Amino acid sequence: MRMKGFITFEGGECSGKTTIIKELAKEFEKKGIDFITTREPGGIKISEEIRNIILDVNNTMMAPEVEALLYAASRMQHLKERVIPAVNEGKIILCDRYLDSSLAYQGYARGLGMDAVLKANSFALDYLPDLTIYIDVEPKVALKRMENLDRLGKKDRLDSEGIKFHEMVYKGYQEVIKMYPDRIMVVDGNQSLSDVIYDVKKIINDYLEGMNGR
Repeated sequence: MRMKGFITFEGGECSGKTTIIKELAKEFEKKGIDFITTREPGGIKISEEIRNIILDVNNTMMAPEVEALLYAASRMQHLKERVIPAVNEGKIILCDRYLDSSLAYQGYARGLGMDAVLKANSFALDYLPDLTIYIDVEPKVALKRMENLDRLGKKDRLDSEGIKFHEMVYKGYQEVIKMYPDRIMVVDGNQSLSDVIYDVKKIINDYLEGMNGR
């Protein structure tokens, strides 16, 4: 089931999702649109605590299966406590990552398989986003951007993975796009940030106009 007003943003590391969501939030505030911004893993206390475990650079021994299950647990709590109530109140939800991330990262890049990840997230399958925007950034471009995080000491456990892992994540997203072509819109993230934001805003505005016309 797809939830009206639930919009998710996907992409590899350093694809610019967080900045884009901040820009959209500014525009929504100006237009008086009732919305919330949130993220996965995280968004609420329990899920943020799970996030800290997942991304801790010291947790190098974490098994892929455990990683996938932690994401699924964080996701369900986040849905129940934050996303579903906001949908029921008629708000627009701008969410940084969701189920598609697990499919690309754990299902494909970690080699667990898409079906295994979908089974682990079976409860969440009843709450799919109505629109997903995928920011398409080539892994080599993303890793160059990631060098700034390294200098600032802000790299997390997934940021620290090698180029081969991020290339697998990129391929994983291409498979996910094939799985859900009716809700995933692709934006070229290799262009300038201002152009990316322009393209995203156009997609969002078209979506909101269509949603209001339903």
